[in-house]
Amino acid sequence: MRRRWGRRRSRLPYIGSPTTRANRRGRSRRAVTVGSGLQTSSSLTTSGRSSPGRQRSTSRASKSTIQFDRALTRFVREPAGGRHGRVTTELTRHLANHVDAHQLGAVYAAETGFTLARHPDTVRAPDIAFVRRERLPDPEPTGFPDLAPDLVVEVLSPGDRPGEVLAKVADWLSAETRLVWVVDTERRLARVYRHDGSEAMVTAEGALDGEDVLPGFSCSLASIL
Repeated sequence: MRRRWGRRRSRLPYIGSPTTRANRRGRSRRAVTVGSGLQTSSSLTTSGRSSPGRQRSTSRASKSTIQFDRALTRFVREPAGGRHGRVTTELTRHLANHVDAHQLGAVYAAETGFTLARHPDTVRAPDIAFVRRERLPDPEPTGFPDLAPDLVVEVLSPGDRPGEVLAKVADWLSAETRLVWVVDTERRLARVYRHDGSEAMVTAEGALDGEDVLPGFSCSLASIL
């Protein structure tokens, strides 16, 4: 079945897992629209002290912290859990080994931001990203690359909601990302979304295939779960 990706987004019934209302309130999306003086941070604030002129509000449910400053607003999210980190690392390793062996381009680690739109600036940070060699910016930017990766991987966390996941997928595909993998560690499956609108599901007995985006790459889903 083909689906046209645009601003309309549908709901995938199996994506994500049941969460408490408190956990949903405590999580913030990785996508941000950056306006004047707005920045984001994915690290957890551990200091208990507040600087002058700054107010601090802490969510009891998730222990996430939002800090308000005169010139800077930061949305701070609780880090991912152990399974999420391990699966992301395993798949990153498989991808990087293949890309390096064949000089195909570059693999980017979790939380690397990519600018998908301007005015206002919209930045998304996937769990893993791959960019073909011919599309790599030169010189390499120290800030967010101004492009959409060719391949994006999103590894679900227990608190991810289906609507938010589909919003990410739609944004990536609308920005010309050619292939998106959404890995569901709890249900032991993955969903594949392509730029042409087609979709596929991969079970634990199957494999993630790089197709024409990452030629020659194949990774058993069970091997990373």
